[in-house]
Amino acid sequence: MTSGPDSPEVPQDPQQAAAGGDAGAAAAAPAAESVDGELGGQDEAGEEASLEADLADARKAVAELTTDLQRLQAEYLNYKRRVDRDRELVRQNATYAAVMPLLEVLDTIDRAREHGELEGGFKAVADQLERVVTGLGLVRFGKPGDEFDPMLHEALSHAGTSPEVSTMTCQHVVKAGYRIGERVVRAAQVVVVDPEETTAAAAAEPEPAAEQAEQAEPAEATQPTQPTQQTEDTDVPQE
Repeated sequence: MTSGPDSPEVPQDPQQAAAGGDAGAAAAAPAAESVDGELGGQDEAGEEASLEADLADARKAVAELTTDLQRLQAEYLNYKRRVDRDRELVRQNATYAAVMPLLEVLDTIDRAREHGELEGGFKAVADQLERVVTGLGLVRFGKPGDEFDPMLHEALSHAGTSPEVSTMTCQHVVKAGYRIGERVVRAAQVVVVDPEETTAAAAAEPEPAAEQAEQAEPAEATQPTQPTQQTEDTDVPQE
């Protein structure tokens, strides 16, 4: 029996309707998962790019801070060197001002020692004074036989020449020299002597005359000799 258009709809079986719904959901699930995967991949790529940018900014900031730290360290070291140098200069100036009036006293002690008059209590005082000025950094220099140095010696007179020296030499020390560190407090006052002129002239000659003569002999031997022609007188017969 066929049903007409006005015939009532027959309700479906509930199990069939549920099965149809499950099939539709199963068909839509892969599409949803693919969309979620694409969105997840885009989010991860964006996060990685953001992390790389942050890492680059952090490295740049670390490099700038390192450069600033190195510059500050160099400035501090330079400042420390200047302070140490200035402190040493101030100390040397103070020592220079303190020992300068004592140089004449030390000269008197040297002259007394040379004449054998440094004895008894005077010798003890002199030794103590020399220890004190040595502890302050005062160094004595200048002795006979030293090569003359215009930066360290002051020539008071010239004693002629001597065959025992090869350069200008201090023959006698009138007053010893003193220095503090590299700073000369007073140059040594000395009498100088020069080497003999004959010695200097002989040293300046390139070679002796004997060697020059030996070199000239082979040159003369190499010159060719020309044979001499002898003419004989012959008698011409007379007719």
